[in-house]
This record gives sequence, structure tokens and C-alpha cells, in this order.
Amino acid sequence: MKATMKPQYVDNIRKSVKGKVGDLLNTVDERQVKDTLCDFLELNKVMDRDVSGLSGGELQRFAIAARAMKEADIYIFDEPSCYLDVKQRLKAAQAIRSLLQPKSYVIVVEHDLSILDYLSDYICCLYGTPGAYGVVTLPSSVREGINIFLNGFIPTENLRFREEKLTFRVTESTEEKTEGQIHQCYNYPAMIKTRRGFKLSVTEGSFNGSQIIVMLRENGTGKTTFIRMLAGELKPDEVSDEQVDMPAYTVSYKRQELVSKYSSTVSVRDLLHEKIPGSCTQAQFRSDVMKPMKIEELMDRQVANLSGGELQRVKLCICLGKPADIYLIDEPSAHLDSEQRLIAAKVIKRFILHQKKTAFIVEHDLIMAAYLADKVLVFEGRPSVECTASAPEFLASGMNRFLSHLDVTFRTDPTTHRPRINKLGSVKDTEQKAAGCYYYLDD
Repeated sequence: MKATMKPQYVDNIRKSVKGKVGDLLNTVDERQVKDTLCDFLELNKVMDRDVSGLSGGELQRFAIAARAMKEADIYIFDEPSCYLDVKQRLKAAQAIRSLLQPKSYVIVVEHDLSILDYLSDYICCLYGTPGAYGVVTLPSSVREGINIFLNGFIPTENLRFREEKLTFRVTESTEEKTEGQIHQCYNYPAMIKTRRGFKLSVTEGSFNGSQIIVMLRENGTGKTTFIRMLAGELKPDEVSDEQVDMPAYTVSYKRQELVSKYSSTVSVRDLLHEKIPGSCTQAQFRSDVMKPMKIEELMDRQVANLSGGELQRVKLCICLGKPADIYLIDEPSAHLDSEQRLIAAKVIKRFILHQKKTAFIVEHDLIMAAYLADKVLVFEGRPSVECTASAPEFLASGMNRFLSHLDVTFRTDPTTHRPRINKLGSVKDTEQKAAGCYYYLDD
């Protein structure tokens, strides 16, 4: 049988593949689907660019298209959602599912559970000790397979491979309880900012301490510009009320990129003592953040030798360890596996609640976004051209508006309470769209 595989680390493609995107895709188009796929994955605007000049998201879509154009019996995609925003993830999932034929197989390795749910017909769980051994379970239905992973227990084999369940309930009831306990409310005026041909309009809004606001939209809609204005790094071109001074907040910012610029002699311990000398020695911070993120086991490792997931955990720890009014965390789930994502989400949520601070989070993993969010801020418009940032709104209404733009519906799993994407065109999908309920939240 003939197999074709998209590698996990698409960054390496820049080193091994040379040439223009269009020319390279022409050479691998065995199924004669280049025009259709490139249009669907929005690759037409980069056809004349060299592969070495592609961004992470463009490189990922190029790699998916190149594998999907091949004639094969088995298609393997390793982490196809990395670097992609929500809209691009769903399109990539649809492109991968289009490869299903009576005599072909599609295998996907994916850590975004919502995309895995959307993609799959059957699921195999892998468990074991990293770097030592691994075991693959028998195939299960999608719901059963993900619940086995979250519960850490395989009922058919009476085998427990994790002591604790990974379970959470996404509701808005806790938000209402928290409102009465908030001691400080922050306001910001309506603003307009134009940079490099891109115009961002911000609707007047407010946010509270002990609150997490998740920013929803695709890449290039001005999420970072908005936060930089809150931080005082960028001055708005226009403010709605001249009597209102634009407040400036101290911000701790974890960037999307995880580039390590440290020499091979710098250890994680050295880095933490340099960046957050106070926090890393506090018992509460070590217990609430460092221990669950398993930072202790990385302390004597060189920063330059850390994997993407390990570096992500260290960067999250540094971000939360800095004193600030607002914590801006850009894609905290990137490079983390499914279990680490849920642990990171719980760490962030607990920290923000206890410290009575505010977090603005950019997250494309919708399960993690739904779990984290007290409120959501939706960006609407044309990416890289003109967008409007709404005022923060409650989870259900904000997610409903955001998902309506993507034409995707969510329901809630009755066992683990995790959000699940309905298959496109399914009975549930059709019913919820007819009712205008794109995001169904359990009471």
C-alpha cells in the first residue's frame, strides 16, 4: 500500500524544500485537484512566493495541500492544526476528510480535541511514559475515545492509565457569582487605530479583576494592536470622548512565537531567576503554577535545548510570574499535547481568580477557549484590511456570534461537559442552525 505523510514540524520544510509554492504543488498534483484545494485553503495569494518566505500558517496549509494532492492508499497528517486560526483549522479538517474514499485510509495525530472530534470517525488513544514506552488502544467511537482519554480509564480492559480525570464544565453561573466579589472595574473608550493600511475600530467596553476575556477571530484582525493600545504602547488615532483619558495598564505579554535567543549555557533555573526572581521563590506560585506545569523537572535543562512544548510551559510560567494589571497570553495551547492544554487552562484560570487580575487570551483551540472564558471579545471584519472589536460579552452570546461567522455548531457532551463540534450537515447541526443556536451551553 502507498502512504503519504505530512510531518509534525512544518518549519523544517523551509530547509529541505526550495522553490515557488505554485511550481512545487504542480509537481505533486497527482489527483488533479490543485485549483480546488488551493482555492479552498486560501493558498492562491502565495502561489508566486518562495517556500522559505511563508509564515507558519501558510506553510502548514501548503504542507496539507501537498499531501492531499498525492495519490495514495493511506494519508497521514501529524498535527495539521498547528499555526492555524479557528477558521483555517476547520477548513483544513474539511480538506482532510475529503480524502476519504472506499479504498483509502486517513490517519490524523491531533491535540486540539475539538478538531479531532470534528475530523474523526474512530479514535485510538495513546498512553505510556514519554521517552520510555507507549501503548495504542483499540479503535473506539469518537465520543467514547475522547472520553476514555479524559477519564484516564479504558473500561474494556479495566485499565487506568492516569490517576486524575480531566473533566470540566463550561457554564456562565460562576461568572455571575464572581461579579459580586469584584473590587475593581476598568473602562476603556471607543478608539480607532490605523497601521500599515489596517484599520481597527474598538467599541467602548469594560472588564473586571478575576476575569478572563478570550479574543475570538482569525489571524490578522488586530488583537495584538488592541492590547498594545491598552498597554499604552500604541496611541489611538481617535478616541470617542476627549474628556476620557486613555488609561494605561501594566501588561505581562506571552507572545505567540517561542523563539529561544539564549545561549546553550543558560538553564531554565537561570532564566526564571532572571525574569521572575520574586515569584519563582514564593511557595504559593510554585504550588499553583510551577508544580502543575512540571517546571521543576526542567530547571536544570538548557533553554536552547527545550522542545516546543517545554518552552511553552516555561514562557507561560514567566508570563504569570510578572506583576501586572493585565496578562496577555497569545496561543497558550500551541505545542502542548491534549493533557498539557487542559492543565495549562486550569493553571491560568486559578491564577487569575486568586490574584484578582485580568487576562486577555488569544486561543484557537475552541475547547480551551470555552473553558477559559468568563467573557469573549469578538473581532469582525476583513482580516488585514478593516476590523471592529466588540465590547466584551458573555460566553454564550459571544461564542454564538463567532460560530455563526464560521457556520459551525457546538453541543455539550453529557459526561465530560466538553464542547463538541457537530458534523457539518448532521441532524444536530441542522437543528441548531435552524434555531439560531450555534453554541449550546449546559445549564
